[in-house]
Amino acid sequence: MQFFLDFEKPIVELEQKIKELRDYSTDSVDFSSDIKKLEKKADRLRDEIFSNLTRWQRTQLARHQNRPYTLDYINHIFTDWFEVHGDRNYRDDPALVCGFARLDDEPCVVIGHQKGRDTKEKVYRNFGMPNPEGYRKALRVMQMAEQFGLPIFTFIDTPGAFPGIGAEERGQAEAIARNLREMAALTVPIIVTVTGEGGSGGALAVAVGNRVIMMQYSVYAVISPEGCAAILWSDGTRGPEAAEALKLTAMDIDALGTVIDDVIPEPVGGAHNNHEAAAAAVKDRLKCHLAELKELSAEELVEQRYQKFRAMTVVEE
Repeated sequence: MQFFLDFEKPIVELEQKIKELRDYSTDSVDFSSDIKKLEKKADRLRDEIFSNLTRWQRTQLARHQNRPYTLDYINHIFTDWFEVHGDRNYRDDPALVCGFARLDDEPCVVIGHQKGRDTKEKVYRNFGMPNPEGYRKALRVMQMAEQFGLPIFTFIDTPGAFPGIGAEERGQAEAIARNLREMAALTVPIIVTVTGEGGSGGALAVAVGNRVIMMQYSVYAVISPEGCAAILWSDGTRGPEAAEALKLTAMDIDALGTVIDDVIPEPVGGAHNNHEAAAAAVKDRLKCHLAELKELSAEELVEQRYQKFRAMTVVEE
C-alpha cells in the first residue's frame, strides 16, 4: 500500500507524472526527453527537501509505515532464521521477535521490535510496544547466545514499552531493569541498531551493547515528542515543538560523542524507498563492528560495554 508524508507529496506527484509518461510512450510517441527532465527535477527536489528536514519531519520518517522493520532486515541480511517463541513464564510477545540466524557463515542471535503495516498486523504486533514477556523472552534468548558463544544483534524500533495495566501487573519495570542489568554482564559481542523509533526504556531494554548505531533518519529519546509535549504543556499536539527541544535525531545524538558509535546513511528519500539498499548498508556496518569486537576477550567485552555506558554523562559545576 502506497503511503507518503506531507513533505513527500511534491516528489510523489512528479514520480507519478514520470510513470504516466512512461506508460503513454510508444514507438511512435517518444517522451524520453520529457521523462529525463522530470527525473532531474525530481532528484533536485528530493535533495532539496531531504537536506532541510526538521526534527519533527525526521521523526515522521522514523515512523514511516513502509520503513523496513526487523523481519525485513532479517530477510535481507541474515540466513537460516529460526524464531524462538515464549518467555517460559506467561506467553509469547509478537511485538519483539527473537531467534537464531547466520550473518554470512557466522551463527548469531537476532532480536528486534516488530511493528505492523495493516490494521490487523498492527494490533497483533501491539504497534511494536512489548509487554514484560517480550523482554523476558529476549533475555532468555540472549542468555542462550552467551551459553553458545554467539554474537547478539538487536534492532530497535518502538515508541516504548506497552504502558497497559496488565503489563504493569506482570512487572514491566522489573523486566526492563533486569534486562539492563543482565545485558551489561553478557560475555558476547552485542551490536545495537536503531532502525526507526528508539523510545525510552522500551528501547533501552534491548539496547545495552558494545556498539550502538543509528540509521540516518531514526530517532532515539527518553520520550516521544507527543508525550513530552503532553507533560510539559498539557498539549500533545505540540509534538513538533517538543521534537526540536529533545534533539532526538541521529545527527543530534552523534554530536554528543558518547551515546552512539556510527550513523548509517540511508538510500535517497529514506530507507522506506529501498529496503534492499538500506539492508545492504546495515549489513556492511554490522560486519565491520563485529570484526572489531571479535578481537576482544569476554572480560574485555564486558568492560568495554561498562565503560561505554558510564561515559554517557556530563557533569557541570
